[in-house]
Amino acid sequence: MTGEQERTESLAETRLEIALHFSNGARLGPDELRVVAAIRKQRSILGAGRATGLSYRTCWLIVDALNRAFEQPVIATHPGRRGGGAELTPFGERLVAVYASIERRARAQAKPALSEIAAALNPSFRRRASDAASEDAKPESAPQLSQGS
Repeated sequence: MTGEQERTESLAETRLEIALHFSNGARLGPDELRVVAAIRKQRSILGAGRATGLSYRTCWLIVDALNRAFEQPVIATHPGRRGGGAELTPFGERLVAVYASIERRARAQAKPALSEIAAALNPSFRRRASDAASEDAKPESAPQLSQGS
């Protein structure tokens, strides 16, 4: 593979992730949207946990944080063994659509800059386990579930 092919592949693999950090301390990013998408599909928090590989508690904390972050709930929960579950509210659907729009526009605007950065990548670089461990230890990589309460 030539250096040019590797650079083209690097750009294809380079991804831009958007996380919104609100003035009230709330956060909406890829982790939260992954849970929301799983709830939309599975129609339950437990099912979302299974689908995402997250614990029920983690999913519940994300749902609770999202619902407390906004004046309207993002996800409606229906407790109970039979007929229980969870679903996105109309506000939740709109929030997901607005986030997706922000993400689409940011990606389109960032494409030239990402191309420039990808062209400067070292093609022989391979991430080490120690790199991943130090990234996991950073506070900003942990889900921000608290709303300042």
